[in-house]
Amino acid sequence: MVDRQAVTTALAQQRIELPSWAFGNSGTRFKVFTQPGVPRDPFEKVADAGQVHAFTGVAPSIALHIPWDSVEDWAKLGQAASDAGISLGTVNANVFQDDDYKLGSVTNPDPRVRRKALDHLLACVDVMDQTGSRDLKLWFSDGTNYPGQDDIRARQDRLAEALAAVYARLGASQRLILEYKLFEPAFYTMDVPDWGTAYAHCLTLGEKAKVCVDTGHHAPGTNIEFIVAVLQRAGKLGAFDFNSRFYADDDLIVGAADPFQLFRILFEVTAAGGLAASSEITFMLDQCHNIEPKIPGQIRSVMNVQEATAKALLVDVDALGAAQRAGDILGANAVLMDAYNTDVRPLLAELRQSQGLDPDPMGAYARSGYAERIVADRTGGQQAGWGA
Repeated sequence: MVDRQAVTTALAQQRIELPSWAFGNSGTRFKVFTQPGVPRDPFEKVADAGQVHAFTGVAPSIALHIPWDSVEDWAKLGQAASDAGISLGTVNANVFQDDDYKLGSVTNPDPRVRRKALDHLLACVDVMDQTGSRDLKLWFSDGTNYPGQDDIRARQDRLAEALAAVYARLGASQRLILEYKLFEPAFYTMDVPDWGTAYAHCLTLGEKAKVCVDTGHHAPGTNIEFIVAVLQRAGKLGAFDFNSRFYADDDLIVGAADPFQLFRILFEVTAAGGLAASSEITFMLDQCHNIEPKIPGQIRSVMNVQEATAKALLVDVDALGAAQRAGDILGANAVLMDAYNTDVRPLLAELRQSQGLDPDPMGAYARSGYAERIVADRTGGQQAGWGA
């Protein structure tokens, strides 16, 4: 039997971090479509993120990207976040948008470029010290396009050296979160192409190094829940970057392409205690809302994660275990499908009402008038966007 009160309690404790860059203009390689009312600076991004939390109740922090979100006074930005009802979260480093990084950043064959990249990573830890952020998330675009372009083993040595330097700089309560990606922008080799490579580096570094699973960074057909299970079993699952993909790294709204996959992933998380208060797994969105409005896109994303989590928590693990032990293949599958096919929207609506929130976050935001106000107020200046 499933304890419905325990399910509600777990859902009330769920936290989903928002990405600052999702509130700015973004697009494809062909066109960036601007939208009226888009933030012009990190302070306006923080304000918009506060709206998502105000209507969902489970998005109390915003991840920063450096240098996109750099400010002169971090205490002032932290106060702005507090005023918006949220806090500053994960710090993401950017070593992929400089001409010097054409052949890589920390794995570049040029020691000057490697030093430049490392200095940026260390500066990001300085930012963490000022914002109180726990996690430094590292994604490297480093790789090669052609066989023979560079020494694969040497690049791994350079990567390990840089990671060790950053790890040594971390404070006692800070973590290094290493992300991987199968391809793009490099197409022959990525220096951190998969979870195994990331895990191997994190294992060498130590306890404060964890792996980030981005749901859009895998080959078609990859069993992501298996990766999650293995990393969680090893104590090396540090974070998720949630998004949805049809073909490659599409960065669409989480759960849009394959909501059943999201359910399967979250079942592995919940079954291993990944939502418990003692768990240190960070759940973050990492999306680019190219044509849909930014704030509603983030609200819908949070709701999709909530719904998949609720279904995962409704799995009757006792019945599932009994069926597995009995070798009842179809029975075990049916337990999962029963939970997945449950309409959890009434459950989540009741939870929101118990928290003093509107049961319909999308409708409540639309009625709030905030979208109209920011269009009217945010005139002049340069809109924030990819790389801005």
